Amino acid sequence: MGHSEEHRGSVAQGSIDFEVKNGLPAGNVDAALEFLHGENNAVAIEIDEKALVRKIDWMIMPLMWAAYNLQYLDKVLINYASVMGLLSDTNMQTNQFSDLTLAFYVTYLFFELPTGFLMQRLPTAKYLGFNVTLWGLMTTLNCTAKNFGGLMTLRVLLGCFESAIAPALILITSMWYKRNEQPTRMGIWYLGTGTASIMGALVSYGLLFYTNDRFKPWQIMFLIFGIITIAVGVCIFIFLPDNPMTSKLTKEEKILAIERLRENQTGIENKHFKWNQFVEVLKDPQTYLIAVIVTAMDVPNAAISSFTSLIIQNIGFTTKQTELLNIPNGAVSIVSILAASWVASRYDQRCLCVVASLLCGLLGGCLLAFSPKDMKGAQLAGNYLTQVTGSALPIMYSLAGANVAGHTKKVSMNAILLMSFCLGNILGPLTFRTEDEPNYVPAKIAIVVTISVAIVFSLLLRYYYIWENKRRDQRHEGDAHRENSEFLDLTDRENREFRYKL
Repeated sequence: MGHSEEHRGSVAQGSIDFEVKNGLPAGNVDAALEFLHGENNAVAIEIDEKALVRKIDWMIMPLMWAAYNLQYLDKVLINYASVMGLLSDTNMQTNQFSDLTLAFYVTYLFFELPTGFLMQRLPTAKYLGFNVTLWGLMTTLNCTAKNFGGLMTLRVLLGCFESAIAPALILITSMWYKRNEQPTRMGIWYLGTGTASIMGALVSYGLLFYTNDRFKPWQIMFLIFGIITIAVGVCIFIFLPDNPMTSKLTKEEKILAIERLRENQTGIENKHFKWNQFVEVLKDPQTYLIAVIVTAMDVPNAAISSFTSLIIQNIGFTTKQTELLNIPNGAVSIVSILAASWVASRYDQRCLCVVASLLCGLLGGCLLAFSPKDMKGAQLAGNYLTQVTGSALPIMYSLAGANVAGHTKKVSMNAILLMSFCLGNILGPLTFRTEDEPNYVPAKIAIVVTISVAIVFSLLLRYYYIWENKRRDQRHEGDAHRENSEFLDLTDRENREFRYKL
């Protein structure tokens, strides 16, 4: 086999039948190409691609869902605890409770760039499992907290370790799936936000019937979910593969898993940090458009996650009614995420799906802010509709995963995206002030304004992608295929064959 021989492939009726031969250009390339170059013999492959994708799904998706489910649950347990006696037992006021939410996201934001760097240098899944285990320990220790200081310390550490979850899952998803498959898969693991809401509401409601004086109900809740998280973290460390090349797939399945991703033009993995790619992120217009969208749409996330129980209770419901009324929040979240992710994948229109989700959230924010206080139905409907806003976030994740190429650039973009997520969640709690109790009208108006901003910038982002694709087409950029360009660790701006998903 000569150095000039190529990797070749063709697709036919649900199966892929191709011959893989070596051919590796010099330079610091993607780990996938290094793996293919290491296969010294030509390998004839005839494997059902759909069966392989199902195998990959069962291998990684349950653990990814479990991790995201628990990160959301462990983060918002304080929401349920707030109406289970936490505030009185620890002598906290509403402003201090807001500070706990704020501290989590400040730490989360601060650690995004360092954790992105470590994630590129270290085995991705092992690094994720390590962090899941440690944040599970922090969750468990919440049951020992006696005052605001103790809770604040644990929230800071929780933000530190949870900062790894979203960028790791975005990276892992882009390692295994085609660009048109990514919205659905990201939607599946992001369903953890909805399932976590239901689980948290049911468990907290059940614990309200606990009457023993030895432990408080909220202490038991933290203990239960903390131990579960530690167990899941250990499972991720042991069972979740770091990439297709080191997975337990057969040799033939590994080659097919890699070859099918050539069309992504985004590569799989490269452990070398490249400063030029990091600088390119900072020069890329899509970086700033995505940052504004994610920041604006996540200001309401404070209301959706940490203050939902207080909002429902202040509408005029008892504590037990409040916990039960939290359950539909999860149901609305699940349905909206599934719908938005499926439509984005089916019709390949990510930006428009983001706009549709945000419009539902905008309607919910208007009902919360402007409907009369005595109209409980309208207020409650507004609360539930704001949950739809969250379905736009996995679509934004998939945009970053599909439209950013070059491993260092992907890791850096993920860090910036999650820093924007944190900034939105930092600003959100600041709108919930003690002097605005019990209606929190300024916070509800902030929901309306920030969602409106996110809608406008989502449309601008779509226009930018259309303009850039047309510009490349008019210049005939990428008409001549460069051998193995898919795995040369080129960025989306360096690879002129690259076209952006809308």
